[in-house]
Amino acid sequence: MNNSLLARYLDADVLQQIADRPLEPVHLVLGNLAGGHKSPLAGFAVEFAGHREYVPGDDPRYIDWRLYHKRERYFLKQYEMETNFVCHLLLDISASMRYGEGRTQKLFYASHLAATLAYSIIRQHDKVSLATFDDAVRSYVPPGNTLAQIVKLTEHLDAAAPVEKTRIPECLLELAGRMGRREIVMVFSDFLTDLDRLEAVLQRLRYARHEVILFQVLHHDERSFDFQGMVKFTGLESDEEQMAQTEDIRSAYLAVLEGFLSQFDDLCRRNRIERVEIDTSQNPADALLGYLNQRELLQRSR
Repeated sequence: MNNSLLARYLDADVLQQIADRPLEPVHLVLGNLAGGHKSPLAGFAVEFAGHREYVPGDDPRYIDWRLYHKRERYFLKQYEMETNFVCHLLLDISASMRYGEGRTQKLFYASHLAATLAYSIIRQHDKVSLATFDDAVRSYVPPGNTLAQIVKLTEHLDAAAPVEKTRIPECLLELAGRMGRREIVMVFSDFLTDLDRLEAVLQRLRYARHEVILFQVLHHDERSFDFQGMVKFTGLESDEEQMAQTEDIRSAYLAVLEGFLSQFDDLCRRNRIERVEIDTSQNPADALLGYLNQRELLQRSR
C-alpha cells in the first residue's frame, strides 16, 4: 500500500473530525447488499412500511389478521429493505481546475474532498466509484467498498493532469450510462460552463432518480478578486492574455460572477439538486462538516 500517496489525499485530522458523521442518503436508494439505508423496494425485512391488498399467489404468512378483522379484507404487511448505496464521484480535471498553488489549488482541494468522502463512504460499507474528466472521460474506477478501492482512487487522483478544456455536459452524459438508478452522484468542479447545456444532463440524472450533489470548488481569488494594480490575466483553457487595472474592473467582475452563481443556484433549486460552494481557502474539515451539518438538517426536514 502506498502510504505516502494516501497521506497526500487523506488528512488524519480531517478524517477524525468527520469520523462520527455518516453520509446518509436523503432519498431512498437502491443497492445490492444488505446494509443500513432505506430502499424503495418492498421486501420482508427490517422496517414496517405499510400495507397492500392481498392478491392470489402472495405469501399468506404476511397477512395482517388484525386488519382483516376490522375491514374483512386481506392485506399484506410490507416492509422497507435496507441496502448499501452506490456513490459515484465525478472529478473535473480540466485546465481551469489547476488554478491556485499547493493545497489551495482547485484540483488538489477537490481531489482531497473526493478522497475523504470516499474513505468515509467505504468505512460505512457502501460502494464508491471514481471518474475523472476534462473534454473526455479520462479514467474510471468501478464501484467498490474495500480499502484497496481507496488506494486505486488515490492513484487515479494523483495521475490527473489538468491541461485540456472542459466539456462537463458531454462527459456527465457518457458517465450516466454507466450508472444504475437511484444512486448518489457527486460532481466536483468549478462549473464555469454553459448552464443550459449542463442543466439538460443534470435533468437526465434526476430522471433516473439519482441524488445529485454538486461541489463547486472556487479559489479565493475568483470569489474576491483581491488583486492590486496592473495585472496580466492568462486564460487557463485558452491562449488569451489580457492586461487590466484591477481596481477598474473589480466591481464589474464581481457583478458578473454573482449573477452567474445566482443562475446556477436557481438551476439547482428547480431540479432539486444540492449545490455546495466551497472556497479553497477554507479548512477542508470545516467545509465537510458544514456540508454534513447542512445535509443532516435537510434529512430532518423531510
